[in-house]
Amino acid sequence: MVSVIIAAAGQGKRMGGGMNKTLISLLHQPVFGYSVRTFDACPAVDRLVIVVAPEETLQMETLLSGMRLSKPWQVVAGGSERQYSIANALTVLNQKNGIIVVHDGARPLAESSLVEEVIHAAMEFGAAVAGVPVKDTVKLIDESNFVSQTLPRDRLWAVQTPQAFKAEVLSQAYRQAMTEEFLGTDDSALVERLGVPVKIVTGSYCNIKITTPEDLCIAETFLRKTHTAAISRNDGLEKHEMTSHVGIGYDVHRLVDGRKLVLGGVDVPYKQGLEGHSDADVLLHAIQDAMLGAAGLGDIGRHFPDSDMQYKGISSLILLASVRDLLAGEGWVVNNIDAVVIAEQPKLAPYIARMNETIAKTLKVSIKQVNIKATTTERLGFTGRQEGIAAQAIVSLVKCS
Repeated sequence: MVSVIIAAAGQGKRMGGGMNKTLISLLHQPVFGYSVRTFDACPAVDRLVIVVAPEETLQMETLLSGMRLSKPWQVVAGGSERQYSIANALTVLNQKNGIIVVHDGARPLAESSLVEEVIHAAMEFGAAVAGVPVKDTVKLIDESNFVSQTLPRDRLWAVQTPQAFKAEVLSQAYRQAMTEEFLGTDDSALVERLGVPVKIVTGSYCNIKITTPEDLCIAETFLRKTHTAAISRNDGLEKHEMTSHVGIGYDVHRLVDGRKLVLGGVDVPYKQGLEGHSDADVLLHAIQDAMLGAAGLGDIGRHFPDSDMQYKGISSLILLASVRDLLAGEGWVVNNIDAVVIAEQPKLAPYIARMNETIAKTLKVSIKQVNIKATTTERLGFTGRQEGIAAQAIVSLVKCS
């Protein structure tokens, strides 16, 4: 049994943009998708485990479902550090024998031949990692940033992933690290502490890790070169793309006495509420319409008609979850939401953060993917006269194909 753990839970602070760098599009496909397809196509691999941030598990499951992989796979919620994420995956795998491969989801250019070499080396030696000789002179510095030593370049290698280990070796290394509260920079560092020799397998300088925006440009150059070479050989290189759609939603409800005001799934204290068949959450209705529109699935009136008594007084959060599941069945996940509530009163600023959080939790996406705003019409029109409240939303969806 050869299992592969793909670490894709990091938020990539050096990348900027406030999102998981492995979900960034690279030549029409998310970064993580290249690694997943490489391991899925590798004959030596039996199953895949992809580790992501807890709030991104549904999004990743939906994207992977759309990729139609041939190997068994599952998504595992990661931890606050890479090492804790891998530990979670090891617990789920509970593998006693065979080989476990660990790979960074941010390394999209690892080739299947390298994967097999590392696996075979691990079978023979117990532990193996991909790496390349360093090209630059490396110096050790002191606390004042003065050179204290020039290290022998001919013995220095830059370690990459994939890294492969006998299952019992890697599991023991993680148990010991947890007991001793040791945090390493890679998996082989934990294995080295057991006294197990780690074999270096020559990798590739193309096998870069996406860390900064410049790395995306470099990776794109390498990928275009590979794609051009495949076409010239008539390899029929299969093209897998991330499809993106955008939808717009708009809704209005009248303000009336005797109803509570619910916006974005949050109860907002006010003297009036919104009139409607459900809880009349005008913001969630606009978001649902935008989601359905982006997926080409009509509108909320088609799916939740006000003539159907099962929806009378229903929470719009329940309807939002239903729309989420409907889209997931079509392979769509929410990429981002930008919405605005148009109301003269009440003042909504104190409730915006809770709206963002509630919507993100319901859709099982990161709070960074939801942006709710509020504005007035300077006392103009029906909202300015406080006769009603309106909301407008724009939603982008993505799916792998």
